[in-house]
Amino acid sequence: MKVKGLIASFIVLVLFLIATSYAAELPKGDRPTKPNVLFIAVDDLRPELGCYGKSYIKSPNIDRLAKRGMLFTNAYANYPVCGPSRASLLSGIYPSSKRFIKWNCSQDKEVPGVVSLPMSFRNNNYQTVSLGKVYNNFEDGKGSWDKNWRAPITTTLWDYQSKEGIRIFEELNADRYKNTAARANNNLPKRGLPYEKPDIPDVAYHDGQLANRAIDELQNFQNSGQPFFLAVGFHKPHLPFNAPEKYWDLYDEKDIKLPSNNFFPKGAPEAAMFNWNELRAYYGIPEKGPVSDTMAYNLIHGYYACVSYVDAQIGRVLNALENLGLASNTIIVLWGDHGWFLEEHGFWSKHSNFERAVHIPLIVKVPWENSGQKVEALVESVDIYPTLCELTGLSQPFHLQGKSFTSLIDNPSQPWKEAIFYRMGKGETILTHNFAYTEWIDYKTEKPYARMLYDHRNDPEENVNIAELPENKKIVEDLHDKLLKHIIERDKLIIP
Repeated sequence: MKVKGLIASFIVLVLFLIATSYAAELPKGDRPTKPNVLFIAVDDLRPELGCYGKSYIKSPNIDRLAKRGMLFTNAYANYPVCGPSRASLLSGIYPSSKRFIKWNCSQDKEVPGVVSLPMSFRNNNYQTVSLGKVYNNFEDGKGSWDKNWRAPITTTLWDYQSKEGIRIFEELNADRYKNTAARANNNLPKRGLPYEKPDIPDVAYHDGQLANRAIDELQNFQNSGQPFFLAVGFHKPHLPFNAPEKYWDLYDEKDIKLPSNNFFPKGAPEAAMFNWNELRAYYGIPEKGPVSDTMAYNLIHGYYACVSYVDAQIGRVLNALENLGLASNTIIVLWGDHGWFLEEHGFWSKHSNFERAVHIPLIVKVPWENSGQKVEALVESVDIYPTLCELTGLSQPFHLQGKSFTSLIDNPSQPWKEAIFYRMGKGETILTHNFAYTEWIDYKTEKPYARMLYDHRNDPEENVNIAELPENKKIVEDLHDKLLKHIIERDKLIIP
């Protein structure tokens, strides 16, 4: 154990030195005519990082990016599922009860003809490249990309690299691979182990290969001199929590803690419950009821390892951007697609209207602006499209439903949005600086059948639903009216 501890300490030191190299300050300069954009999407990444005050997480590269950019402490996704969240950001349109609902939703089919974020750049003579998981539906975004690439399957779907992981996955899916009808009737494979930690190099997994490809594309951009919009979508820390052993060794099992609120919130309606089937699909996870404490510790450990693993890959891309002389002319956005539960409220995964399911990390680095600031203003994923248009001088398409937060870069403390909005299934939520209020709506009657209210000033973990307390009647009525107004305005959008 002492040897592993020394190795882990050495890795942290190396990662810190690499990150420090990246963080060498550049003088604030004039705004370039056609700045590049590096958009980094990270799957299932919580704002549980060193730069968000969680010093136990080893994320030196993201932390250094935050020191050079703007860190948004109150950023939120508009839907807590990969497909809708990404389609919403890339189209600039809110999810609704009629669009962006399923995990594999299609922007092209649900809002046909919309000019996507990358298409706006392509239409303005930028080279647009998508690497990894950008749209959840790989076929989406037609006309948006000059190149669209994902890492090839090397061993199995879900990217198992250990002998045990490969063996179990293949045994679970033996019938599927032999039986064409079984494959047709079940479009997803049976999933294998929920985590693994083989002693392998970073590039054995898809995210390591993705970082390699991103570095190659940056080299191509340097050679061509053409302005670019490069989207790099990292998969970890998405399940399964597979990461090289050295990243597991960064964390001492004795320091990992289970959440103190491993219980369903008091007074919360049944509508707020979900069975976290995403994790239950994995080998060794019970179909009902909680996981064992041993499994919970291992899952949290694996999640942390994956965060450090993807942080290292992000660092490699950021270092290349710097070393190739592109950083001074490139806007960087690092965005988590939604939140994730690590047994808070007894939940795993994200399919929920609780705040933790949508609270995301968001860091924006604009090389000609001031850096190292924290922004407490409420922002949401739909705001990113108009922001990038304004920063790069592109016109904003008529259909955008977000609000550019460019002015926050110069004045982070100015008055801003009073509320942001997100939804999941039949649940619609309004979140202000003080409250989170959710209604579940019967679409036949258009009336709510369940609701919950949390006071984030006194209950930031959302442990006690106070929607039915008589003293909160006025608060509920006010938030209901604002939520209803948002839904009406949101659903007015008609795509020709």
